[in-house]
Amino acid sequence: MTEYFKIHISPHEVPEIHVQHEVQAQKAEEQEEKRTLKTILKDAARQIIASAVILGIGILALNWSAYYEIAKNEVQKFTGTQVESPLNKLTEKKDVTPSAKIIQANTLNTQNIPPLNIEISPSDNRLIIPRINQNIPVVRISSESLIRRDWNALEKEMQGALQQGVVHYPGTSVPGESGNMAITGHSSYFPWDPGRFKDVFALLHEVIVGDKIVMYWEGKKYIYEVSDIKVVLPSDISILKQTPESTLTLITCTPVGTNLKRLVVTAKPIEDLEKSIDGKIKR
Repeated sequence: MTEYFKIHISPHEVPEIHVQHEVQAQKAEEQEEKRTLKTILKDAARQIIASAVILGIGILALNWSAYYEIAKNEVQKFTGTQVESPLNKLTEKKDVTPSAKIIQANTLNTQNIPPLNIEISPSDNRLIIPRINQNIPVVRISSESLIRRDWNALEKEMQGALQQGVVHYPGTSVPGESGNMAITGHSSYFPWDPGRFKDVFALLHEVIVGDKIVMYWEGKKYIYEVSDIKVVLPSDISILKQTPESTLTLITCTPVGTNLKRLVVTAKPIEDLEKSIDGKIKR
């Protein structure tokens, strides 16, 4: 005997089965979307990290000399092996007044002895920053390009001059006169550049308010004291504006190895800082 089995499905059960399948399909789609989004975020994170590592390695490779100086300085600070720069002696004021014996000898006309405490000035213009142990030539360039407003020519001249030292920005003041003297120098530059002064300002951020800076200009010695340190955008040209009093402004790119901002160190002549007002020393 053949038995026939019939499956009886109620008409009311069919929609419920479809609904369950739709719910399961929707959940599967949501899970797939979550997995896809998670995968995209992971891939993006990996790419960002890889790009940052490559960029960092590239910056270090292109600016290895400057970062070597920075790393060496940090190690010396950490280990306490930093030594005082011999350039600090140049910040001392020399007392060239003859001694009493010399004066007496001159008075008696027995011997004409000149002051023995004579400091010899360098033959070229020099900027000396003891804090970072730098003794750098200061190069002057013509102001003709500035007068003509030929910025491309001015930039080319300055880049060429920066191979020989730091550059006195044309149109700004000079030591011994009122006004702002602007000096610009490299904190880092391309390793294939032939210049020897590509990282002279790599440690300029180590300078602090109160530090002494020495400038030899046309055979005369000028001592400045750092009064302000700040970081500005490259578009901020106020740092080149003239000032009523004598000012020295040092400018370099920061962070080292980039052209994003400018580190600006401002200093005032010691003579101006020590002018007395009503019998008191102004500091």
